Amino acid sequence: MLLAIDCGNTNTVFALWEGTRFLATWRMATDHRRTADEYFVWLSTLIGLKKLDVKVTEAIVSSTVPRVVFNLRVLCDRYFGCRPLVVGKPGCVLPAPPRVDPGTNVGPDRLVNAAGGFDRYGGDLVVIDFGTATTFDVVDADGAYVGGVIAPGVNLSLEALHMAAAALPHVDVARPAAAIGTNTIACMQSGVYWGYIGLCEGIVRQIRAERPRPARVIATGGLAPLFAQGTGLFDSIDDDLTMHGLVVLNRYNRGLAAA
Repeated sequence: MLLAIDCGNTNTVFALWEGTRFLATWRMATDHRRTADEYFVWLSTLIGLKKLDVKVTEAIVSSTVPRVVFNLRVLCDRYFGCRPLVVGKPGCVLPAPPRVDPGTNVGPDRLVNAAGGFDRYGGDLVVIDFGTATTFDVVDADGAYVGGVIAPGVNLSLEALHMAAAALPHVDVARPAAAIGTNTIACMQSGVYWGYIGLCEGIVRQIRAERPRPARVIATGGLAPLFAQGTGLFDSIDDDLTMHGLVVLNRYNRGLAAA
């Protein structure tokens, strides 16, 4: 049984992969102060509530928050008796190394999205991930990550607008009834929703202009279905692309170890 862990700036996702499918997926707020013992109590309780009889024998971790990696390693070592692969570290080999400027540290989440996207859809992709940041990952014909774009995330933009303008309230992300808002909340929702539609379409248009071949667009992240309502830009929406990428990388590395 594989324990796949994806730690983002806002949330950390734990998933159990039994070889052909995910048995369960859980999400918790990311907090670098959380100990390995706290992770285990939380995780084992949720496993028990679902009445799952599992034995974790493998683990893989992707983390955009370096400070949490130590305790996630301890969790896997102490409670599951396995040393996890950590994406972006020397022990985790990529099927196709990234082609970026020398000395550039590519975010583990972007490497995982590239691996998952290539496995499911082939090469020449733009993967848009609606997370704390909105990232655009460009995947070459052979599956290599070759660069991309980082923009502020949708919720981050709304929070910044609320914090910087005293008269503006905090609002949820939603598709407005019309582009022209007739009250403050509707105006803010329209600006964010249609603003991000325009951002995605404009960035993808420019990426395609710079690429030698056509590129399909894959959207992932919790807000992807919402934005898909306002544009025909996305060729596919893939809710579990990042977790699938972790499975792909684990399988590749275990295959190398067995060879």
